[in-house]
Amino acid sequence: MIRSRVVVVNATGLHARPATLLVNLASSFKSDVKIEKNERIVNAKSIMGLLSLGITENEEITIIAEGEDELEAVNTLK
Repeated sequence: MIRSRVVVVNATGLHARPATLLVNLASSFKSDVKIEKNERIVNAKSIMGLLSLGITENEEITIIAEGEDELEAVNTLK
């Protein structure tokens, strides 16, 4: 399992459009990919899960991946 903390720099946070891009990118990996914010973890391949976190600009999130391409998944999503 690989974890990496990142700060969201998008001025509008992860609203529908950038969240959709992240979900599509996360879905391209075989690994389980999750996003954590304030101890709440959701599936990064789920648009509803991601939007439910309400991620805004300058918030820190953690990208978590586990599986055969976990390193590539985390590095790409960062």
